[in-house]
Amino acid sequence: MSGPGLVSAARTPNASQGAESRMTRALREASIAGALAGVLGFFFLALRTDIVTGGLEVTTRWGLWFTAIAIVFAGRLALNLFWFGHSYGAGKTAGRKITRLLPSSKIVGRVALAFALILPFFFMVLFPNRDRQYIDLSILIMTYIMLGWGLNIVVGLAGLLDLGYVAFYAVGAYSFGLSAQYLGFGFWTALPMAGLLAATWGLILGFPVLRLRGDYLAIVTLAFGEMIRVVLINWKSFTGGPDGVSGIPKPTFFGLEIGRGSGSFGDVFGLPYEPIHRFVYLYYIILALALLTNFVTMRLRRLPIGRAWEALREDEIACRSLGINTRNTKLSAFSTGAMFAGFAGSFFATRQGFISPESFTFLESAIILAIVVLGGLGSQIGIVIASVVMIGGIELLRNLDFLKQIFGPSFEPAEYRMLIFGLAMVVIMVWKPRGLVSTREPSATLKEKKLIGADQIAQGEGH
Repeated sequence: MSGPGLVSAARTPNASQGAESRMTRALREASIAGALAGVLGFFFLALRTDIVTGGLEVTTRWGLWFTAIAIVFAGRLALNLFWFGHSYGAGKTAGRKITRLLPSSKIVGRVALAFALILPFFFMVLFPNRDRQYIDLSILIMTYIMLGWGLNIVVGLAGLLDLGYVAFYAVGAYSFGLSAQYLGFGFWTALPMAGLLAATWGLILGFPVLRLRGDYLAIVTLAFGEMIRVVLINWKSFTGGPDGVSGIPKPTFFGLEIGRGSGSFGDVFGLPYEPIHRFVYLYYIILALALLTNFVTMRLRRLPIGRAWEALREDEIACRSLGINTRNTKLSAFSTGAMFAGFAGSFFATRQGFISPESFTFLESAIILAIVVLGGLGSQIGIVIASVVMIGGIELLRNLDFLKQIFGPSFEPAEYRMLIFGLAMVVIMVWKPRGLVSTREPSATLKEKKLIGADQIAQGEGH
């Protein structure tokens, strides 16, 4: 005897067993994750060492350690039950539905641009006591956005893994600093020269690595970045060595200095001088440079050279078989990306007023590359989001004093910012392995223009 009732009754135990096995597997994996967090974080969280008179003092913080284990356990359990537990087809369909609900990149870009234009006045109205700090942080974030957009040409569009991008950043900074010291150049005079010199060094780097790709290219570019830094340190008679270059002039407004005294900007326009004026002016300079970088990049992507970059990224052999000159394509990508790094380096020099080789270490290249990868290769909006999250998030951890009330007065959030930053990067890459923004509008379309995923780009669509 058979019937629908018997069939459903027969299926019920299997469904319950499947749910139970899934719960058991989720608990087991969450327990393993919590145990690993406890082992790895024991010496960082459970123990604290301080140098005192007479030796080393060791204090324990079991509450902080157990809290970290509980957070990792709960997070892994939630991922197993609510994210990895769904079928692939359902997750893919849901992702497509969410993508349709998201606004287009043009709308997001216009809203972000409008907000960026009024950002200094926004801080001056809402945070009058800390407006200088927040505007200075905005300048730093905007600098990394510009650097990310420049590196995106090399890595995201052309597919050339560059680990020495900070070298061009240093060339731009030192070209302005040394020209101001020896030749008396101002910012606006040295700015195009900095971009030209950085682009020249991009060509110099491109020639030896024309036949390299992948890991070998990354190693050579890393060595190039270190060579520039070592030269800056050891050529003390010209670059100042470890002492660096100081007294770099600030940018002027059509020859008017932003400061006090007769003939200054405030004196000519009848405005009382405030120190915040210089920060606002620097903010709009880097905003204009970043917008120039974005404008040139988006226009180049629609030109044959931009499509050649994307073809080179997908398959160099197929690109060469189509008659594309891969040598010129690689050199153009290196030089264009290096030019924007030179512009950013020149601005960094005038913002700081002092530069030294310690400002251009490999860590800077790693941060810029992480911004490009986390934002999504080839995505301009994604780089903006990643820069705000990474640079702004690291600086935000310096001001989380309320955590001392939770974990005790001995807890210093600034000491754990790199640890939290690393964990956040791991979570983002597990959650979004192709970057925060994995879809973009294709550079060229045949009929209908629509968003495509990164997996479709890898299959050759969207060119």
